[in-house]
Amino acid sequence: MSKTFSANAGVTNFVHVGLVVEDVTETVRFLELLGLDCDEPGMLRGDWIDRIIGLEDVTIEIAMARAPDGSDLLEVVRFHSPYAGAHEPAPAANRPGLRHIAFTVDDVHGVVARVREAGWETVGEIVDYESIYLLCYVRGPEGLIVELAQRLDDAHR
Repeated sequence: MSKTFSANAGVTNFVHVGLVVEDVTETVRFLELLGLDCDEPGMLRGDWIDRIIGLEDVTIEIAMARAPDGSDLLEVVRFHSPYAGAHEPAPAANRPGLRHIAFTVDDVHGVVARVREAGWETVGEIVDYESIYLLCYVRGPEGLIVELAQRLDDAHR
C-alpha cells in the first residue's frame, strides 16, 4: 500500500538546532553573554522522548535559547541518562559536520571583550570582510563555535 503526499509537503520554517552538552548552566551563561535570552534549565523524561530519539529511560536537562526577536534557536540539552560518556576534544573549524552557528551583533569588539572576560577566547581574529562585515569566531563551552557578524555597510540592510 503506497501513501500519497501533497506536492507542497516539506519544510515550512526553521524551528531550532539541538545542542547536546555536558554542562547546561555553563552553556547558558555563554549564550547569555552573547545576548541570547535563555530559559531556566528544566528536567524532562518520559516514553515520548524515548520513542522520538530511539533511546530508553531518557532523562534530560533542557533550556531553550532565543534571539532578541523571540525566535527559538538552540535547544541546549544534557543527557543525565543514558549517559554517553567522555567526548573527544573540540574539533577544528574545518572538520566536516555541523561546525558553527552565526549571529549578527551590534558590536563585535564589545561581545568579544565580554567573552574573553568570562574566560573564553576567539578561534582566530576579528576580520573586516570587504567593509561589509566584521567577522569573528568565538569558542565557548565544550568547543561550541559561534560566528559573530557585525554589519558595517548601511546600504544593504
